[in-house]
Amino acid sequence: MDITTLLTVPNALAAFALVNIWTFMLFGLDKIRAEEGTWRVSEGTLLAWALLGGTIGAYTGRAVFRHKTRKQPFSSNLRQMAIFQVFAAALAGGWMLAG
Repeated sequence: MDITTLLTVPNALAAFALVNIWTFMLFGLDKIRAEEGTWRVSEGTLLAWALLGGTIGAYTGRAVFRHKTRKQPFSSNLRQMAIFQVFAAALAGGWMLAG
């Protein structure tokens, strides 16, 4: 099987959705664990999943679970990732339209 057969728009959208759902669930898990005072999901892990494309899930998780909304530098790092991803998506979209 060639990799190009896997790189389809439906597969990319499914992967994007899964990453965002997983990121959202990690924020919920971390909130539950914070309230229980048990093992936590590290901020590095939360930010890594956001960087991998889970920014929407991260922002949704923050809003739904009211978790890590004022924490610095976490909030600044997440905002910078979101800005970068919007810029990268716009650049890729422009490249695809021009190509």
